[in-house]
Amino acid sequence: MRRETSTSVHGRSGGSSSDPGRFDVLGQLPALRRYARALTRNEADAEDLVHDALLRAYERRGSFEPARGVRGWLMSILHNVFIDRRRSHVAEARRAAESVELADQAVPAPQEHHVRLAQVRQSFMALPEEQRAALHLVAIEGLGYAEAASTLGIPQGTLMSRLSRARAALRAIEEGEAPRITQLRVVGGSDDPSR
Repeated sequence: MRRETSTSVHGRSGGSSSDPGRFDVLGQLPALRRYARALTRNEADAEDLVHDALLRAYERRGSFEPARGVRGWLMSILHNVFIDRRRSHVAEARRAAESVELADQAVPAPQEHHVRLAQVRQSFMALPEEQRAALHLVAIEGLGYAEAASTLGIPQGTLMSRLSRARAALRAIEEGEAPRITQLRVVGGSDDPSR
């Protein structure tokens, strides 16, 4: 019994890779890495995030429910690890984001399609984290709305709202418009010029 579990964890069992109950962690690594890169915006941080998520998944392997599927389970763990790390490493994340911005400016793409791809990537990475995460899970990983909402731990309506805002922001950038930022002014306060 233990040997079967070991081989299926390493992706060597005879079951079909499309079986949602199959505990094929290795088969999910590309998707986990893509999602981690979308969240962290940094290749090295993404690898660290995947490593930490796999470690947490191993520690909590008893909570795996085959009916849910290993992909959604691992994506949810990865997302939760990202949130935990972000809360505890705010200063480190700020430094990493600044270094990524400098690196992106220093490497222009030599061909037109590379330039266009870089522009799309830059626009995607400029989205707020919650919009970027929602769009990545639905548009890139192909998760359904319900599964993506479950992975992020939010209601499906909130996911739809985030997707709508993300798509609107990308369209505005594509059309050369700056994203709309609402400016609030305190009427009657110290910034009121009539006083």
